Amino acid sequence: MGKNDIPTKDIPGLELNTRLRRNRKSASIRDLVRETSISANDLIYPLFIHNKDFDEDIESMPGCKRWSIGGLSGEVKRAHKLGIGAVLLFPAIEDKLKSSFADECYNQNGLIPKAIQKLKKEVPEVTVITDIALDPYSSDGHDGVVSPNGEILNDITVDVLCKQAICHAKAGVDIVSPSDMMDGRVGAIREVLDEEGYTDVSIMSYTAKYASSFYGPFRGALDSAPKSGDKMTYQMDPGNSREALRELIQDEDEGADIVMVKPAGYYLDLVYLFKENSDLPVAAYQVSGEYLMIKAAAESGWLDEDKIILESLLSIKRAGADIIITYFAAKAAELLNN
Repeated sequence: MGKNDIPTKDIPGLELNTRLRRNRKSASIRDLVRETSISANDLIYPLFIHNKDFDEDIESMPGCKRWSIGGLSGEVKRAHKLGIGAVLLFPAIEDKLKSSFADECYNQNGLIPKAIQKLKKEVPEVTVITDIALDPYSSDGHDGVVSPNGEILNDITVDVLCKQAICHAKAGVDIVSPSDMMDGRVGAIREVLDEEGYTDVSIMSYTAKYASSFYGPFRGALDSAPKSGDKMTYQMDPGNSREALRELIQDEDEGADIVMVKPAGYYLDLVYLFKENSDLPVAAYQVSGEYLMIKAAAESGWLDEDKIILESLLSIKRAGADIIITYFAAKAAELLNN
């Protein structure tokens, strides 16, 4: 063998009791020893709907649509066949229906109740989750009622959120998911649901929802950006983590069934923190900005979209998430099935 010839078989020259590469030497062994895996059962599919008779592409979120109620039903059926068992609904509301008190959010004949009823009739196996917040319905674009001086009014908002939760419960929702970050809303919603006999309706709370810059594409999808000011007085400061534990303790005490961290990918330390400090299932939301970054990088040709989708979701699961909310849910299920 010449000095430049590479041998066909390695000749061990190191005295090693442990060679970690032995557990990586084949695909089947890697599968056997994998610590974290992901399946379609782990995913919630967020979907946008509007009160029109056609489906339309969302400019700020390529690959996503605002679904008509009929189109929504078809997409949920498709997702269910792929193994997706839960969807989370977000409404795009016409400006003429928006108001400062967001009254449309508890209209029993409104868009979300109609969508819930259709899905529970046509795809009863799928868990239907609804967002509980005022921003899609608010003429101010905030998650709460805004006073004339610009203050977000906590307790008045909670009262409206309770009406919204009852409205969705009457329509047949499985889980309500308050995303507003008002103090005391989980306990108030749990109390009113129980009083009205909806003890089986679960609460998935946005426990640590940060005032993040990653929500921009979502607000474009719903036209729900604040008309003035920002959301810093109620959503969490991105610099804080111990504060999230206070939110976690409060939501547990008030009756949340599932707790959530939002965003996910840039807040994995919070996902881990929740997993280590709670016995409740932990959800994490891969938000619109995270989605768009992956889409844009893939479209540029610099990243393999399919591989990045699965790797990004796996990292969230590895950090401790039991549930992942992602706009890639249907695509990820296709990849996992293949």
